[in-house]
Amino acid sequence: MDKNNEQKMRLDKWLKIARIYKTRSKAGDACEQGKVKVNEQVAKAAKTIKIGDVIAVKTKWKTRHFDVLGLSHKSIAAAQARLLYHEHPPTPEEVEAEELRAMLYKSGKRLRPKYKGRPTKKEGRAIRKLKGR
Repeated sequence: MDKNNEQKMRLDKWLKIARIYKTRSKAGDACEQGKVKVNEQVAKAAKTIKIGDVIAVKTKWKTRHFDVLGLSHKSIAAAQARLLYHEHPPTPEEVEAEELRAMLYKSGKRLRPKYKGRPTKKEGRAIRKLKGR
């Protein structure tokens, strides 16, 4: 194989091998939806990446940033896959936003009714007892 060709790789393959996404098709779908950027530009699945590129992956709540440190053309163990990239730590604003989101989620859980639908026989008796019937 050409040495120059070994230093480049398809984006969707790298995302799968680095275990950012579970499957190559999910990595490709994320690229199609515009959730993956390479060097600050929205990238397609077939985009060729090389060592030194910066990849941003947007998930539901946050954006993860990676520096490409290595390439592998075959599946490798998870411990070795972590050596293919360096993940940037979240900024203080992102940490604060995550904490606010968690608090909002927890507060919303308490507002939901405990039971849905028709009360059980036991709950019906308790309701009638409270109403004094």
